[in-house]
Amino acid sequence: MGNRNPEVDTWLQQYDNPHRQLLAQIREFILGVDSRLSEAIKWQAPTFIYKGNIASFFPRSKKNVTLMFHQGASLADELGLLEGDGEVSRVARFVDDADFEAKKPALEAVILGWIKDKG
Repeated sequence: MGNRNPEVDTWLQQYDNPHRQLLAQIREFILGVDSRLSEAIKWQAPTFIYKGNIASFFPRSKKNVTLMFHQGASLADELGLLEGDGEVSRVARFVDDADFEAKKPALEAVILGWIKDKG
């Protein structure tokens, strides 16, 4: 995949968390949604980028994989993926492989909505 960042590969190899494999699967899925997406290490965590920061993993979470959408409050989320009631950000949580599988359509829709809004 041409939009993978070697710095994120290195970060993931060193990531000591019971949900490391699930996080890696989510990363691959997101990068596969659109080849224009990129990634970087920002705030000491993998962050997805397209004309601005879309979302970052919250690496300290041990109960699930948490993906924080920086401008989540302004994103269309018809399928109900995003949680929270803050003025700006929202989070998506994935507890296991089955939960991730069930939420893939919603995650893809949110990412594609960001790309469409940014043109």
